[in-house]
Amino acid sequence: MTEVLNIVPLQGSGGIMAPPCEAAVALAVSEINSGAGILGREVRVTTVDGGRAPTEVAREVSALLATGMIDAITGWHTSAVRRAVARAADGRVPYLFATIHEDLPDEPPGVVMVGESPAGNVLPAMDWLHRQYGTRRWAIVGNDYIWPRATARAVRARHPGAVVLEHFVPLGTEDFGALLRDPRLDLADGIVLLLVGTDAVRFNQQFAQTGRAAYQVRLSPAIDETVLLAAGPAANENLYVASAYFPDQIGDPDRLARYHRLHGRFAPAMTFFSNTSYEAIHLIGSMARTLGSLEVPRMRAAMTDGLVLETPSGGRVFRGDRPERAEALIARAEGVQLHVVDSLVH
Repeated sequence: MTEVLNIVPLQGSGGIMAPPCEAAVALAVSEINSGAGILGREVRVTTVDGGRAPTEVAREVSALLATGMIDAITGWHTSAVRRAVARAADGRVPYLFATIHEDLPDEPPGVVMVGESPAGNVLPAMDWLHRQYGTRRWAIVGNDYIWPRATARAVRARHPGAVVLEHFVPLGTEDFGALLRDPRLDLADGIVLLLVGTDAVRFNQQFAQTGRAAYQVRLSPAIDETVLLAAGPAANENLYVASAYFPDQIGDPDRLARYHRLHGRFAPAMTFFSNTSYEAIHLIGSMARTLGSLEVPRMRAAMTDGLVLETPSGGRVFRGDRPERAEALIARAEGVQLHVVDSLVH
């Protein structure tokens, strides 16, 4: 048996993301196990609750790794959890982080990024909104941990002087009234929204109730159809999302059909976040086929010069601990769906 840990939040702000991610992982596992498995063995996935404090998640992962039975780690979870788990894992197995990240230079051995950094989503999307609508001045609203703060730094570095307000709140924040009454928010043409899950739901509902959605755009790399559905159509006006992983745009036109054949018509929507989780499982399988093992030293050596890994959506070149940049797209929320309106690569 090839054992993979899948870290997803089963509670807290990110908990609403778990059902689509788990369903997408199940599809990837079903596809891999219908063939030769990974390293000739059937794949089994164990879910770890990534919605707890990072130290708690890291402690559980460390105990599971101590058994010597775990072959790889993946999942959708916060970067704060990733940093704690990566330190605990200490390069013992590959760790494919299946969501957006901060492009930090000091990731521990074994960590491989699957999603995009600010240079691949937020920054080109801000440029697109400026070209299309003249959006110049920005407020940044995010949760108070490493990914939102690092993304905010990237925004300030690209657009010095354009940020009129930064506001960071703890995960689980419910009331955004003080922020929405802040007079500095009136100076912004748009909001870079770096909130997770239900925090984004509550902000969007309260933001729309003020009437601001009619004249201030919102941009996020972290809002998927799950958040749109939870917030309701009235909360999603003038809301844009940037990603390279929209499920209907990834070169695998039958994927959604396979997903619904496996899970049925009432399955959670396959979102771009769950799509990265699906890709990550297939990337683990491709790595094992290409290298003949999942040993981290062999993986790191191969990625130094560029390692091509194949998934159902095609080949991707990994150098260092991340892939060469995929084509990012920008989508507009229409009701509770996301509709791609343009490419961010020009």
